[in-house]
Amino acid sequence: MGSEMIGAIGLGLLLVLMVLRVPVALTMLLIGVGGFAWVISWSAAIAQLKTVPIEVLSNYSFSAVPMFILMGVLAAHSGMAGKLFDATRTICGGWKGGLAIAAVGSCGVFSAISGSSLATASTMTRVALPEMERYGYNRGLATGALAAGGTLGIMIPPSIALLIYAILTEQSVGDMFMAGLIPGLMGLVMYALTVTVVMRLRPSLAVAGEPTSWRAKVGSISGLIPFFAVFLVMILGIYFGLFTPTEGASVGAFATLLYALFKGMRWVGFWRSVQETLALSAVVFFMLVGAETLGYFISVSRISFSISDFLYGTEMAPIVIVLCILLLYFILGMFMDSIAMLVITVPVVYPIIQALGIDPIWFGIITVLTVELGLITPPVGMNVFVIKAMAPHVRLGEIFKGVAPFIVADFIRLALLIAFPVLSTFFLL
Repeated sequence: MGSEMIGAIGLGLLLVLMVLRVPVALTMLLIGVGGFAWVISWSAAIAQLKTVPIEVLSNYSFSAVPMFILMGVLAAHSGMAGKLFDATRTICGGWKGGLAIAAVGSCGVFSAISGSSLATASTMTRVALPEMERYGYNRGLATGALAAGGTLGIMIPPSIALLIYAILTEQSVGDMFMAGLIPGLMGLVMYALTVTVVMRLRPSLAVAGEPTSWRAKVGSISGLIPFFAVFLVMILGIYFGLFTPTEGASVGAFATLLYALFKGMRWVGFWRSVQETLALSAVVFFMLVGAETLGYFISVSRISFSISDFLYGTEMAPIVIVLCILLLYFILGMFMDSIAMLVITVPVVYPIIQALGIDPIWFGIITVLTVELGLITPPVGMNVFVIKAMAPHVRLGEIFKGVAPFIVADFIRLALLIAFPVLSTFFLL
C-alpha cells in the first residue's frame, strides 16, 4: 500500500474518531503516531513521541499563548468587562437597538486584549445579556449579537488563532496581527450596521435606551481607556519593533495584572485567574502537540503533495482552488472547534497554497475569517453553545435565528477580503 493511501486512510479515521466524540487532541496524537509507524516504523514513531512534546513546549513562540489567555482572564475577573459595557452603553444611549450595538462594541474592545472568541462571548454574555433582557430586547437579537460579537476575538489582534496559524506556517506573528487589524475592525462596524438594519426592518425587536448627555458620553470614555492603553502598547510596540509579539503578550498580561491589582483584586481572584489560565493553556498545548505529531505523519505520507498535484492537473484557477478550500473550512466549522480545525487542516492545505504561489498572510486572514463563521453556524456553532450554557432559559433555535443576519454580514466581509486583498495587507505594504 502506498504512503498516500495510508495518509488518506489516516485522515478518514481522524474524521471518524472526531464524529465519535474522541477528544480532538487525543485523536490527532493517535492518528499521527499510528500513521507515522505504518509509513516508517514503530521505533521511529516512539522516538518522535518522545521529542515532539519537548519541541512544542519549549518553543519560545508558543509562550505567547498562555500570556494572551491570562490577559483575557484577568480582564474578566478584575471588573474591566463590566466597566467596558457601562461605557459603551452610555455612548450608545438613546439609540434604537443601542444596547445591542453596545454589546457588539464591547465584544470588539474586549477581544482586543482577550484573543479568544469563547472567552469574549462568555464574559460579555454574563455582563450584557441581563441588561438587554431588562429593557425588553428580543432574546434572539440579544444573544445573536453577543454570539456574533464574540467571534471578533478570533480576528482582532492579539488573536490566538492568528498566532497559531503564523507559527504553524512559519509566518511573522507581527505581520499576521497587523493584517488582521482592518478585517477585525470591518467586522465590528458591519455587525453594528447589521443591528441598525435589523432595527429598521423589525423595530419591535428592541426599544431605545435611556438618552444620555454628551457630557456623560465623553465621561464614559474613561471605561475604555484601560483596554485601549493595553492594546496600543502591544500593537504599537510590535509594529515599531520595540518588542516581539511574545514579549508583547507578556507586557500586555503584566499591564492587565497591574490594573487588576489597582482595582482591588485579591489573592483569591488572582489564584482563580491563574488556575483558569493553566487549564485553558493545557488544552491548547495538548492540541498543538497532537497537531505537530499529525503534521509529521502527513509529511511522510505525502498526501498534501498528492492533493496539490491533483489540483494542478485539474487546471483550475488558483482563486477557484482557494474558494474550494474555504468551502471545506466552512463545512468543517459547522462541526469543529476553531483552533482544532486550524491545527488539523493547516499542515494539509498550506503546502498547496505554497505551490500555487498565493500570499500566505492573505490566505491566513480569509481562512481565520471562515473559521470564525463556523463559530456561529449550525449545527455546532461553539459561540452559540457557550451562550446557551450562560443563558439556559434561551432556546437554541432563538440564538441561531438571531445570529443569522450577522452570518450574512460575515459573508459580505469575506467577499470583500477576497476581492480586495489589500484590505488584509495594507499595513504590510
